[in-house]
Amino acid sequence: MPKYHKLVRDKIPEMIENQGRKVTTRILDEKAYHRELRAKLQEEVNEYLHADSSVQSIEELADVLEVIHHLAEGHDASFDDVEKVRKEKEETRGGFQERILLEEVYDD
Repeated sequence: MPKYHKLVRDKIPEMIENQGRKVTTRILDEKAYHRELRAKLQEEVNEYLHADSSVQSIEELADVLEVIHHLAEGHDASFDDVEKVRKEKEETRGGFQERILLEEVYDD
């Protein structure tokens, strides 16, 4: 019997039960939920980094965004709030469109 001890999407237990299998779950308190969201973000980023195709990469990026939405809520913010900060940083510091790799900085 595999043990997972990881945060899953809301419908996953039902989907497993619909396959005739039994599951055990528990509802996390806020502190544990935030900790597990952070672990889930790392998991999803790692899955993105190991994706073998563009289709799989997009799937994993969608999972990353889903986790980011919920992490923002844990900081009393919305995804729109995160997007606003992203845009502000892009305006003041730029984005990554020009593909600049900083190699060295010299102090005189």
